[in-house]
Amino acid sequence: MLNEKHDLIHELPEHKDVIHTLKLENNHFARLFDEYHDIDHEVRRIETGVETTADEHLEQRKKQRLLLKDQLFEMIQKQLTA
Repeated sequence: MLNEKHDLIHELPEHKDVIHTLKLENNHFARLFDEYHDIDHEVRRIETGVETTADEHLEQRKKQRLLLKDQLFEMIQKQLTA
């Protein structure tokens, strides 16, 4: 959906505290989180017309964002079961 927020806190609000803890304590999580945020910001700029790009590039960035979200969610789940 256009202009919909996909930042991790909006996507997983019930895990806000775990996300915060992982960002502080896990460098790999923090790096992936920042990469996810950067890609989400880029996608939103393209979808709102601030930036223009080929449709293929936008779709590739959306797929990358989803892959990162899956990786981050897996790390959150592991933290919850630890």
